[in-house]
Amino acid sequence: MRPTLPRNRWLSYALAALTLAIDQSSKAWAVSHLAHQGQAPLLPGLLDLQLTYNPGAAFSLLTGFTGLLGLVSVLVALGLVVWLQRHRQLRAWQAAAAGLLLGGALGNGIDRWRIGAVVDFLALVPVSFPVFNLADVAINAAVACFLIDQLLALRRP
Repeated sequence: MRPTLPRNRWLSYALAALTLAIDQSSKAWAVSHLAHQGQAPLLPGLLDLQLTYNPGAAFSLLTGFTGLLGLVSVLVALGLVVWLQRHRQLRAWQAAAAGLLLGGALGNGIDRWRIGAVVDFLALVPVSFPVFNLADVAINAAVACFLIDQLLALRRP
């Protein structure tokens, strides 16, 4: 009989794989369709498509340290896998957070290792905000899931 993963841990890995697949396919689409287009509305007045390459981290911090940022992505991913393997039972919000964070870290990490920069293509129109991608959205959603989990934990007896 093969050992099985606890259900929530399996869901974390499945969500990470789905996040990674959507992130990488959306970036491939952006590179192939937006390279010569400039900026195009996706949701007029809210969200535009605009291809950029970010050699740094969030808000272009640590530009020029692509190798270090790639290493950080690998270490975050490995740390999450170790954390997932050590926890026998995960609460639903923890499982969601871990999956989203793992998929997002791998998505941006792959870009850094493959092309030396992260492919960004989503631009908020009403505010001046850096262009981002779906891995960034997943990482921020993971933070929100961890916060929800902690708030719910405070309410438990």
